[in-house]
Amino acid sequence: QVHLVESGGGLVQAGESLRLSCAASGSIFRVNTMGWYRQAPGKQRELVASFTSRGNTNYTDSVKGRFTISGDNAKNTVYLQMNSLKPEDTAVYYCNAGGINASFRYFEVWGQGTLVTVSS
Repeated sequence: QVHLVESGGGLVQAGESLRLSCAASGSIFRVNTMGWYRQAPGKQRELVASFTSRGNTNYTDSVKGRFTISGDNAKNTVYLQMNSLKPEDTAVYYCNAGGINASFRYFEVWGQGTLVTVSS
């Protein structure tokens, strides 16, 4: 099995920064993609940013220029640096990872979620 452990959420004021981390562990052959999603109260879960093992990144428009996703392939870890946070960034942030496990089967897993609260 593959597991994700997230950290870094918390309460900050608008304009401040937070850094989220997510580490994948378990029976992993290769992690292809890791990403962060978020879900605000009453809203659907949305992709925030994604990172591939080749270093390709993708961001939702509302965070471009403020958030940066990066990864450490050797550690199967992805980071989300969030700057200039806004109250509308308040949500539960979920890490997602997809790849190939040690049995050479595709896997996709989710983290437990970490709450980010931005006060105005």
